[in-house]
Amino acid sequence: MSPTRPELPREFVASHKRRRMIEAIAGLTAENGYEATKIADIVRRAGVARKTLYDNFDGKEDLFLSAIDAGVAELRLAVEEGCRGGDGSSESGIVGGLEALLDFVAQRPATARMCMVEAISATPSSARLYDAAMRDFVELFRESAPSGMDLPETIEESLVGGVAWVLQLQIRRGGAEQAPGLLPELSQFVLSPYLGVGKVVDGGGRE
Repeated sequence: MSPTRPELPREFVASHKRRRMIEAIAGLTAENGYEATKIADIVRRAGVARKTLYDNFDGKEDLFLSAIDAGVAELRLAVEEGCRGGDGSSESGIVGGLEALLDFVAQRPATARMCMVEAISATPSSARLYDAAMRDFVELFRESAPSGMDLPETIEESLVGGVAWVLQLQIRRGGAEQAPGLLPELSQFVLSPYLGVGKVVDGGGRE
């Protein structure tokens, strides 16, 4: 007689199902767009019953917004950890955070597309989440940037927006996996206002 398999905790099973639904909508919106993604597609991809989805979310948009929230939180954590790396200087912290961002895009292309491309225009609520995330990353960049510089007040918004625009183009072209290759030029872009044009080398140091 085969031994009885232990039952998994109910909370673990529920959390695992939520995660599968979040990953399903991320993958489907990356492949087909938000509008073309249907509830039937989501539950099929996630391997759950339709009732399970409605037990956890109000519907497709609620799931989509929850997935964006989860993706942005993961990305924020990765970037914060990247910013704490390096030699302790502002420059190395910025490059470390940028490197973490590019690695996330490469390793989680569906989530990156959902949060950085689809969220912008899928629904009014998702657009607000995108705007809030951008403001949050601007503040994170401002905390990491060198201080005491006579630069325009909007410099951080301009730099973060520029990085986001370049990555959106990269993702739309199907090149998310190659995002880490953008590190040298994006490091030059974000650090040149502080160090001067042509003064940035690989790793965010000075010439």
